[in-house]
Amino acid sequence: MLAFAPLDAAVTAASTAVTALADLVAPLAGGAATAAAIVLFTFAVRLLISPLSWAQVRGERSRAALAPQLREIQRKYADDPARMQAEVVGLYRSAGASPLAGCLPALLQAPFFLVMYRLFTTADPDSGLLAERLAGVPLGHHVADGLGGAAGPLFAVLFAALLALAWWSSRRMRRTAALAAAAGAGAAAPAKAVGRAGEPQPDVAALLGRIMPLLPYGTLIVAAVVPLAAVLYLVATTAWTALEHAVLRRPQPAPLAVPVPGR
Repeated sequence: MLAFAPLDAAVTAASTAVTALADLVAPLAGGAATAAAIVLFTFAVRLLISPLSWAQVRGERSRAALAPQLREIQRKYADDPARMQAEVVGLYRSAGASPLAGCLPALLQAPFFLVMYRLFTTADPDSGLLAERLAGVPLGHHVADGLGGAAGPLFAVLFAALLALAWWSSRRMRRTAALAAAAGAGAAAPAKAVGRAGEPQPDVAALLGRIMPLLPYGTLIVAAVVPLAAVLYLVATTAWTALEHAVLRRPQPAPLAVPVPGR
């Protein structure tokens, strides 16, 4: 269909890139060249969008620095939501920060995921990319196709890796949500929305704080229905994300105190 022409072109380009990488690493990877190429291609794309992740972290730190001023705005204009929103926007603009900057990396990863998903689900499992093997298992093999032979141990290792990465990501999200909740506790009461009957509306932030840590485990559900090639992609991209968060969000050293003359 004409509507899918750009997506099909991207899928073809991704397939060509993976094939070229497989030919390049074949002398070293041997029969696992295509599997290695999928991982390398995933890392290459994530590296291309990593500047956005760096910008996201800088934005998060800028927003954290603005937290006291945001709480003051929420306290001061608790009875005037329109003025509160205008003041918050003005504060972000004056600080050169954006509350939506953190969405960009995820938004850019979504088309890549769609391209890779289409590549691995529309390719012919009996020829081409999905016909290649890893540890003797075709890259087009699904968990539902059976876990006999080498498929069982291979999928067990990959699912264990996904589970460990999901646990780490979930734990990080819970810790981040707890810190955010503690930082905003002082403004929670005056800023809480009130419904028509005068009763407080559900705390959306608290609800998201409970739901978000569960999302990383969705990779296990996806991995259960996609072919081995896609499982490799999931392991590679979630591992990159975990490494990126560990490096970019490591605790920052506290600024050195400047001695005051005469004290």
